Amino acid sequence: MSNSTMDKVKGTANEMAGKARQAAGKALDDPEMQADGLAQEGKGKLQKAEGEAKDAVKRMVDKV
Repeated sequence: MSNSTMDKVKGTANEMAGKARQAAGKALDDPEMQADGLAQEGKGKLQKAEGEAKDAVKRMVDKV
């Protein structure tokens, strides 16, 4: 599996885990857990963006 694909997979996993952690934090009235979930979701979004950027660079290089 390519690095860009791994970034996107890890990013999706982190986003899902972050959303679950946020929901658990809300259900348990735990603001710290909610904040941790939000941070993890953000990390996932960045990982996915990194994978997309790597794909874009590869497409550009392949055109040349």
